[in-house]
Amino acid sequence: MFLSICDLCKMNLVVDAGNTRVKLAVFQKNSLVYLKETTVARFQEEVSDLFKKHSAVGRAIVSNVGALTQQHVAVVSLYCRVHVLSQASKMPFKNSYASPQTLGVDRMALISAAFFENPHRNTLVIDAGTCITYDMINDFNEYLGGAIAPGLQMRYNAMHGQTANLPLLEKTELLDFIGNTTEKCMHSGVLNGLYNELDGTIDQYQQRFKDLTVILTGGDGHFLSKRLKNTIFADSNFLLKGLNYLLEYNKQ
Repeated sequence: MFLSICDLCKMNLVVDAGNTRVKLAVFQKNSLVYLKETTVARFQEEVSDLFKKHSAVGRAIVSNVGALTQQHVAVVSLYCRVHVLSQASKMPFKNSYASPQTLGVDRMALISAAFFENPHRNTLVIDAGTCITYDMINDFNEYLGGAIAPGLQMRYNAMHGQTANLPLLEKTELLDFIGNTTEKCMHSGVLNGLYNELDGTIDQYQQRFKDLTVILTGGDGHFLSKRLKNTIFADSNFLLKGLNYLLEYNKQ
């Protein structure tokens, strides 16, 4: 009887476990109605609280590139049916990645979001999180691959951790690309370098693919979008949308 009730429910739960945080999102069809960011330590408590507020959730998808264990997934399965995203999941696009077994589930979700949100269009998805990933799907709905680069905070961490005297800094607005203190020089190296990397990479893709749509997402997406010269679409929930689409696509 419980599964029959779940099958009739119209709400989906999306669990996105990244390298540092866990996002819990509830979708009513394609509309995001609830979003909570939490830690692994508070995961069980937050899931319990979520189902008290949204008892109509009938299915869930879990994307885990972080620290969630099978026990964490089992907690979700106490409340509804769960699909754990993996390389065995059905994908809506043609995957031309040479090593599909190594493709991260987060990148699968991003390309799926591009497939459903921008169908039959050349689309580059840039996810600015712990790492920065570039993923390209062409107008034949073929996933081609992309690139992986160090993320914003990772660059600060590397300068501090691999030198004797450079401090550990947090991101801040860059007022001038010419730094006149050590800290300002570090900010310029990280931020100005990353802005040029992003714009330069977008330029490369635009030269190869006509009518290219560029979507920027991830935790640092909004911060970075303000300084890019190229036209982009910033969508902080793009990965969550992709996971919701994949849950529907794999509901059989």
